[in-house]
Amino acid sequence: MTNRGAEPNGSLLTSSYDYELPKELIAQQPLTNREDARLMTIDRSKSSIDHFHVRDLDQLLRPGDCLVLNNTQVIPAKLVGFRTSTGGRWQGLFLEEDDRGNWRILCKTRGKAKPGETITLQDRDGIERMTLSLGTKLEDGSWVVLPDTAGPAVEILNKIGRVPLPNYIRGGNMVDSDLQNYQTIFAKAPGAVAAPTAGLHLTEPLINRLIDAGIKIAQVTLHVGIGTFKPVTADDLNDHKMHFERGSIDEKAVSQIKQTRDEGGRIIAVGTTSVRVLETAAASGDLQPWSGETNLFIHPPYQFKIVDGLMTNFHLPRSTLLVLVRTLGGNELIKRAYLDAVQEKYRFYSYGDAMLIS
Repeated sequence: MTNRGAEPNGSLLTSSYDYELPKELIAQQPLTNREDARLMTIDRSKSSIDHFHVRDLDQLLRPGDCLVLNNTQVIPAKLVGFRTSTGGRWQGLFLEEDDRGNWRILCKTRGKAKPGETITLQDRDGIERMTLSLGTKLEDGSWVVLPDTAGPAVEILNKIGRVPLPNYIRGGNMVDSDLQNYQTIFAKAPGAVAAPTAGLHLTEPLINRLIDAGIKIAQVTLHVGIGTFKPVTADDLNDHKMHFERGSIDEKAVSQIKQTRDEGGRIIAVGTTSVRVLETAAASGDLQPWSGETNLFIHPPYQFKIVDGLMTNFHLPRSTLLVLVRTLGGNELIKRAYLDAVQEKYRFYSYGDAMLIS
């Protein structure tokens, strides 16, 4: 087994998680064949960095390893429309639905939206489809709203919503291909407003090759929230208030993972979201089935309980995701990896390349 401990003196200054990235390295679309993305491999035991492709993954992992995927499904949560009374442009982001049919959303518009006013929503073709009545504005800045159309939110959003791309991809403006590209091929549990991006690289042929190579595949769920993109604004990581995300891991996945550990295999998480589910479910020291919300913030000197390795994309400066990766991979080694990635012109962020830490 590789050493799963964090570096004992990892920095807690947020400023130490900053780095310079040329804008042209931010990927604006995925590669035509997802598994052709580059894959930087980082061996912690040797402090070494090498360069492969995602298609080589079945050769880079060992028979008996277990790859843990996040099967959340991105919902078309971005809403576009106008204030019914003024015609002013309006944008929103669906967050969740309560058991009375109310939605909780974030929104922005010119001027000041007021409780009681209505928003006319337009579908992806610009056709007016429905209205929302603004209710209460909550302390966190989100709104409780009531749609005039009955039915589950996911069904409604599939008809009128847009892919909630981060702003660094085309200013957040989707094209039709994003409906497929910003979704993993194994997505099955609707609820995310952002993709678990490391999983975007995996194709059905690659997964079949992994299985043929003796590598187990386990699935967990973490519904990625909008908080995943928010930079840490506190000067000290200890002062950062971590966002909550809903997730679960079932008995089948727990059994697969425990069997892997018993047989000497490694647990390789695909994406930081999978890491957070696994480590939340193993908080007691013993991995157990789990369902609920987690605000686990992994930063030095966190000691990993279940995760041995990680496949992940390259993350934004000052993000909790970058902090997690450096906690697992080693502060100086991952800093060097990011410098190498810039020099070697890797493609960054959601539609970009990946690294494998082992």
